[in-house]
Amino acid sequence: MRTRSTGGTVGTVGVVTLVLAALLGSAYALGRSMIPDPPRQPLGASAQVDGAQYGEQPADPAAPPAIRPDGSSPAGTPTAGADPDTPQPASGGDGPFGSHASTGTGEVALTFDDGPDPTYTPQVLEVLRAYGVKATFCVVGENAQDHPDLIRAIVADGHTLCNHSWHHDVLLGKRSPALIRADLIRTNDAIHAAVPDAPVSYFRQPGGAWTYPVVSVAEGLGMTPLHWTVDPNDWQVPGAAKITATVSRDTGPGAVVLMHDAGGDRQGTVDALHRLLPDLTSRFRLEALPPGGAN
Repeated sequence: MRTRSTGGTVGTVGVVTLVLAALLGSAYALGRSMIPDPPRQPLGASAQVDGAQYGEQPADPAAPPAIRPDGSSPAGTPTAGADPDTPQPASGGDGPFGSHASTGTGEVALTFDDGPDPTYTPQVLEVLRAYGVKATFCVVGENAQDHPDLIRAIVADGHTLCNHSWHHDVLLGKRSPALIRADLIRTNDAIHAAVPDAPVSYFRQPGGAWTYPVVSVAEGLGMTPLHWTVDPNDWQVPGAAKITATVSRDTGPGAVVLMHDAGGDRQGTVDALHRLLPDLTSRFRLEALPPGGAN
């Protein structure tokens, strides 16, 4: 009579269990690798929410830009070892990646982003008109297409136009030069459908998320890449008093001031303008950026 070894049976079962566990673990890892990671928002760039609502979170002009292809300073020359095929800016402005962050003169430029908006743009135009101030409007292509009457009103009041991309795409600078160019041309076409002869001599990258390719493409289309000097973060809706205090405190000769006439609740910005313009006009000459672009 033969007896079975229970130890051998248990050992076999243990080996099989380990093999099955290993196989299941490999299958899980393979499945996870096939699921794409959620897109990441670049630091210092703006998020897009609810259609034309643009939560503007511009990069701090005093800090290095979030999207950097090399180790250079924002306005500097690429360091040794930078990719020689990366398009470089032609004009070498004083802002990130060769963009322009000041007027280059003693004049101060007020700029308004993300419009036109049927609620707030007319109010901004009204207060600027009351104080005889000309400004620069960085318009989103789809908004220009939806509100051509407001584009005409901006031009009729003597303000300068700036391209702010078709759909406020903060990742535009990371796309191919062909896609960047198509976006900027589409936006300019929407503007010119309303005002055929008006020059669009500036481009502002949404969120300030500049790259060398987007600067290079903008310049190739005859547009000066426009950054800013003063940012009151009015996109965060801090209230008129805080917007007023920040702009009044930080504005100096040659400043480019960033504000918004669209992309959310901009009543605080409108109210701040009523307080700011008497102060700023008493200290500086406020002018629209020259229609032909920066020198």
